[in-house]
Amino acid sequence: MSHFLSPIATRTLFPADAAADVQAGARPSPAADPDRLLPADPGTRSIARELLARVEGLPIISPHGHVDAAMLEQDTPFPDPATLLVSPDHYVTRLIHASGVPLERLRVGGTTAVEPRETWREFAKAWPLFDGTASGYWMRDSFEHVFGLSREVSEENADALFDELDAKLKSPAFRPRQLFKEFNIEVLATTDDPLDELAAHAAIAKDPTFAGRVLPTFRPDAYIKFAAAGWAERVERLIDTAGDGIGGYEGYLRALENRRQYFVEHGAVSADHGVRTAQTLRLEAGTAAALFDKARRGEATAQDADVFEAHMTYQMARMSVADGLVMTIHPGVFRNHHTASFNTFGADTGHDIPFAVSYTEALRPMLEDFGTAPGFHFIPFTIDETVFSREIAPLAGFYPSVFIGAPWWFLDAPDAMLRFRAAVTETAGFSRSSGFIDDTRAFCSIPARHNTSRRIEASFLARLVAERRVSEARAQEIIVDIVDAAPRRAFKL
Repeated sequence: MSHFLSPIATRTLFPADAAADVQAGARPSPAADPDRLLPADPGTRSIARELLARVEGLPIISPHGHVDAAMLEQDTPFPDPATLLVSPDHYVTRLIHASGVPLERLRVGGTTAVEPRETWREFAKAWPLFDGTASGYWMRDSFEHVFGLSREVSEENADALFDELDAKLKSPAFRPRQLFKEFNIEVLATTDDPLDELAAHAAIAKDPTFAGRVLPTFRPDAYIKFAAAGWAERVERLIDTAGDGIGGYEGYLRALENRRQYFVEHGAVSADHGVRTAQTLRLEAGTAAALFDKARRGEATAQDADVFEAHMTYQMARMSVADGLVMTIHPGVFRNHHTASFNTFGADTGHDIPFAVSYTEALRPMLEDFGTAPGFHFIPFTIDETVFSREIAPLAGFYPSVFIGAPWWFLDAPDAMLRFRAAVTETAGFSRSSGFIDDTRAFCSIPARHNTSRRIEASFLARLVAERRVSEARAQEIIVDIVDAAPRRAFKL
């Protein structure tokens, strides 16, 4: 069974010249194996196959990611293999850069120092570096099931594969809207600036030829973090645009509330926050206003910034209780760790590094006030595995508002997903998780990532069945709930 039921999947599972490759000494891609990622034990694997069959053809629900809605609205053709698959994917570029390749040779951040073909050659040369990595698995899966590449990537065949991919990208079958349909995507959420007019989302929603839902997500980080480039100017524009004529901190809160409502009216179901830590604080209005004014004068310290962000995390929860937007937080990342790379190539270019974050004490002020509020949904994500069983699962095991965020970023890998499921289930069961999120900018990796998650869930449940901890009939119900019902429940879809 292919991992998404489509003409592309059927056509490319076994490329036409695969036999010739075998005769020439090439090995079939591991991505062609229908048992990939399933347990090695034959008996447990057989159970996992049955469980996977229950969910492999279900539609994709992607409630958090970074695909550009305009690409789908305009059905913009993908430019070339390097620009699509290498340059924007910091999972890929960071590891190649670590091997000594300058980021400009990978066309990171929109740089054009080399031609796309040269970037692809760098990628092909570095391809062995991705063995055992999650990004290597996803890309191999995409090459096999989306693009049907005729052979494994190598330095020797780089140009031939670039031409093969380039020809496919120029065909109607590989336009974004057609792939959206082939991937069987039902819901795709984007991540959007609070002042975005959401024109692309509105156009897609009105288009009778587009079957899926493309939902905006309110992401106010750049209006909350004092250190964000252009923060003061951005906040001024926010207040002028949506503050109802009210100035200062009060107008700032009103403007955020109004823009959130605008997003709700355009189909948004969640607000996402890339906070530095999970800290929440409830400041008196006068204290918060004084910090806000201090920042607008350019006098705020780093400590001031942390305090204000923690207060605004609390305020965002208050607003979510009022307007119903699901609140997600993604803390624990030292953004733009290498200043020179940030200055040259910009944000999201591969040098964001995780650090440890505590949740139990940090979230208490917010959960004390809103943790049992009817209708409030709060999803904390982490890339610190140690807190899954120690903090996040126990929080979700008590507070009705808390759902456990799925493995994200550095953790959305097969082994980490298995560790996650084992860590949280014994405390919070299966019903308290958010469902999988792909968190991707790489559109063509979406089916591979979701299929990876489904295989891992099947593997975990198969072990429980084999150990007589869960019945097979119940496991078949649970896996459908994990894959399909959980994201609908957590994200109010």
